[in-house]
Amino acid sequence: MSEARLEAILRRSEPLMQVLRTLVRLDPPDWLVFSGAVYQRVLNDLTGRPLDYGIKDYDVGYFDGSDISYEAEDVVIQRVAAAFDPPLREMVEVRNQARVHVWFQDHFNEPYDPLSCSAEALGRFVSPLFAVGVKLDAADRMTVHAPFGLDDLFAMTLRPNPDRRSPNYEKIAAAAKARWPEITVLG
Repeated sequence: MSEARLEAILRRSEPLMQVLRTLVRLDPPDWLVFSGAVYQRVLNDLTGRPLDYGIKDYDVGYFDGSDISYEAEDVVIQRVAAAFDPPLREMVEVRNQARVHVWFQDHFNEPYDPLSCSAEALGRFVSPLFAVGVKLDAADRMTVHAPFGLDDLFAMTLRPNPDRRSPNYEKIAAAAKARWPEITVLG
């Protein structure tokens, strides 16, 4: 039920569906759209805001462990960017999940073990509410990845990831609460 409800909300966003359908055509390896591109639309829908309120980017994760250099990642970034016109060209942010461990600690001051696939990244998100990814297949069927389920998202409950406590949780939770005062933040 929750997955069907999530899909119904997401399919109403024309920009998100354009991103998903373009990715189906480009087919980077093991790709997902996740983070704010997904959960923010649900929070917007549940709180009566316009569906695309506050959407700043579309996080696209793909997984290619055959070459984790920045140069190889940049080839994919440029290929995906070229498939979009502005403003989506500047909003679609592509990252090879096979190389996140290379830069994550320097950027976020947290250790990050290597991943084995894109969906595995969701289990490391700061909160279960954020840990949702989707993709389409060539038949326009949507697959949802949510390692913690969708209950927190639809209950608008922000809590720490039970498997990984981020030192940045309080800051991230405060920013989410400022955008959606209706959410419940648990410590």
